[in-house]
Amino acid sequence: MSDNQVRIQDDLFHAVNGEWLETAVIPDDRPTAGGFAELDENVQKLMMSEFEAFARGEKTTDIPEMAYAIKLYQKFLDTESRNKLGITPLLPKLEKIKAIRTPAELNEVAAEFLQEKIRLPLQMQIETDMKNATNHAFYIMGPEIILPDTTFYEEGNPAGPQLLGLYRGMAQAALAYTPLSPEEQAQYLDDTFAFDALVAKKVKSQLELADYVALYNPMDLDEAAEFVKPLDLKKVLQDLYGKLPSYVVVGDPRAIREMSGYYSEETFPLYIHWAYVQTLLDHTSLLSEELYTIGTTYRRALMGVPADPELKKRAYQIASALYSQPVGLYYGRTYFGEEAKKDVVDLVKKVIATYEVRVGKNTFLSPATKEKAILKLSTIKIKMGYPDELNPFWSTLVFDDEDSYFDAVCKIYKIRTRYELDQLYKPVDRSRWGMPGHMVNACYNPFSNDITFPAAILQKPFYSIHQSQSENLGGIGAVIGHEISHAFDNNGAKFDENGNLANWWTDADFAAFKALTKGMIEQFDGIDFHGGKVNGELVVSENIADNGGLGVTLEIMHHIDNPDFQGYFKNWARVWCMKAKEEYIQLLLAQDVHSPNELRANMAPRNFNEWYEAFDVKETDKMYIAPEKRISIW
Repeated sequence: MSDNQVRIQDDLFHAVNGEWLETAVIPDDRPTAGGFAELDENVQKLMMSEFEAFARGEKTTDIPEMAYAIKLYQKFLDTESRNKLGITPLLPKLEKIKAIRTPAELNEVAAEFLQEKIRLPLQMQIETDMKNATNHAFYIMGPEIILPDTTFYEEGNPAGPQLLGLYRGMAQAALAYTPLSPEEQAQYLDDTFAFDALVAKKVKSQLELADYVALYNPMDLDEAAEFVKPLDLKKVLQDLYGKLPSYVVVGDPRAIREMSGYYSEETFPLYIHWAYVQTLLDHTSLLSEELYTIGTTYRRALMGVPADPELKKRAYQIASALYSQPVGLYYGRTYFGEEAKKDVVDLVKKVIATYEVRVGKNTFLSPATKEKAILKLSTIKIKMGYPDELNPFWSTLVFDDEDSYFDAVCKIYKIRTRYELDQLYKPVDRSRWGMPGHMVNACYNPFSNDITFPAAILQKPFYSIHQSQSENLGGIGAVIGHEISHAFDNNGAKFDENGNLANWWTDADFAAFKALTKGMIEQFDGIDFHGGKVNGELVVSENIADNGGLGVTLEIMHHIDNPDFQGYFKNWARVWCMKAKEEYIQLLLAQDVHSPNELRANMAPRNFNEWYEAFDVKETDKMYIAPEKRISIW
């Protein structure tokens, strides 16, 4: 062993990925390389070649919605037309905002603004009603803030003023394209930051938002309407639906109850100027290349990304995002084999069955709670690869051939927004997929008790029919277990088998679970990482899920032929291989509910005896923790 070689017992992540990390180069248009990013990049390259073939007329498909995705792709590539139009297509929207003088005038057009993607003094959207997951509810929250988290506004955080300065420079450059006079531009800028400063004192932090059960605060409509005055919430709802719901769900009670602190007769001019600037920046990606580049300045600085993607990649990214399910269906049908689909579905069923056995052996749950947990596991629905068919909604996302790129996208936005708003009085569609087939990711939905594994994640190192069973268990198997564990993390544990917010625990059992959760928080909290510190409370749900994912798949490993525990743990480390820009690492530490990839690779294994046996890990090794400090919740 060379002097600089890392021992696997000291650092699994670097021992497995170190050689790659030394030579890997992060692309200029991405904040990371390796792992998820590499798979995503490969999928994009593949699908970009497909889009090009469609655009040249060399390919056809039986998915008619793909035709509009290709048309939109081509419209974006027509830079001559976009550059010629410049900011002109957006000016009518900006003039609408500027012309409003009073809250009463805003109330007349607020419902229209909501559908036109013009910023309002609160966010409004339709989500599943957590207490009755077959129905929808109307949710309201405070407005978005400029900085990534409320903690960036705290005195003593040097990143806050620096980032606000970058944002100001971006907004100033974009405002120079508007008809506003230099004096007006300066005033609009100052007022935007004044309004943002007021909002930042009221809205929830990322840590508070991570507790999504706390987002469910039903409030009588009359009460909520009083809080949000001078915005006329009842008029907005009446204009949208022609009738009023009896209640709304308040996701951010402080921001709503104290709305007068940032939205009142006195602060109304600040809001209008903020809305003007934010709406301008929200639409720069639909305008000329110059404005597109200006509009990404802040985002690129946040992530340490020096350049935007090249033109064809941007065109594909936009079209595949706006037509996500049709594109995902095409990808899945074209590149995801039935053999792989059956194999992974069988693995999911095996993981669920093993989970049930582990719950049955659980030492901190009473029989009554175990029975409920096993019921929840037995009713989990599996969404694998891609949906069998598209929701008819996707066929409504149409625009005219003669539309400019700006007008086409605005039509799509409006159709999508109206569709989402129209779900309020309709039952929840549980066949709906949360992720498209071409996305490299996976998810658990607590409101429908289902797990989704898009086709794009089902490739090396996560999964391959050519990898060993042990490697697949350390890859996609652990990810499957991770997603299932979200049904029993600090959030998911509060929902029943039907996706309803309900307490199915005994008090003693939940107290024992909370004690284990506290231990998981403490295991990660305060870890030094790239000059920052991990917030154990922010990342606890994902760490519980990682812990469960390893626990259940290590159980399976004991029941397969010729288990290779070393291969299992090495592939676990490969899955989390990532090299990232420093700026992006700091951003994730501040707002991401996931721990840094390096810590995910290194921290979870040390909780399990199999790790110590596989590599003969001793007390003197860095990846050793004492048995009494090891945590295995599920």
